[in-house]
Order: sequence, then C-alpha cells, then structure tokens
Amino acid sequence: MGVQVKVFASIDEFVSAEGESLGTTDWITIDQGRIDTFAEATGDHQWIHVDPDKAAAGPFGTTIAHGLLTLSLLPLLTHQLYTVDGITMGINYGFDKVRFISPVRVGSRLRASAVIASVTPIPGGVQAKVVVTIELENSEKPACVAESIARFMA
Repeated sequence: MGVQVKVFASIDEFVSAEGESLGTTDWITIDQGRIDTFAEATGDHQWIHVDPDKAAAGPFGTTIAHGLLTLSLLPLLTHQLYTVDGITMGINYGFDKVRFISPVRVGSRLRASAVIASVTPIPGGVQAKVVVTIELENSEKPACVAESIARFMA
C-alpha cells in the first residue's frame, strides 16, 4: 500500500498533465465472494463465474470474474491514482473502447495503471480520455484495457 494519489489542484492543472502517466495502483485480489456478489447484483449466474465444481472441469480450470466485474473496478482503482480538486463535479461519461484480453481466474490479483490520453474543452469544463490498463499478476497480457471518458465541470 504505497500508492501516491496524484492530486490536481484545478482543471487547468489537470489539462496541463495531458499525456502523463498517472502511475500504478496497489494489487487487489479477486475472490469468489466478490464474483458471487457481482453475479447477484447483475443476475449473471453463468457457471463459469459461480459454479466452482463445474468450472474446475471447464476451459479455465476454475471460476473466472465477469468481464464487467473487472471493468466495474475502475472507480476503485483510478481513485487510487488521481483526483481533480476545484471542480463542481466529475462525471463518468462512458468508454470509447473496452477490451477484455485475459480471463481473471478466481484468486488472481489485479492492479491498474493509467495515462491521460487527451483533454478537450467542453461547455463548463473539460472531457478527458484516460486509458486504463488493468494488469493481471504473472501474465504478459492485461486483463482489460479501457478508454474511459470523464467530464470535469468547473
């Protein structure tokens, strides 16, 4: 637990950081409880996620996290990386592109790194594209890469 949150004192300071890396988060472990809770919340009870016995004989040898569970961790992870002060609100505006590259097996550890890819003015604030890579421990390929779009209003 040594992540240093990058605090931007203003929108202008955030704008001037376009192109910068925001660093890397701490590792989090994906356990069956988190997977089951996500399945309950979304109604997605596919056996590859929630049936350890059946999944043991399946293509991954164990249960795997839902891709959308991995994506849903972005707020938890990116809040470890940065904040923008001096704004009236920040809005999750969506995603330009999301790819689930590697399966996240139960017990895996994930962490995120991010880069401010672009910042453009919009009425009342700015829109930022932050490319987040969710790394999978001991894997050459990441679990997920997402082009997240956020709006920060002055």
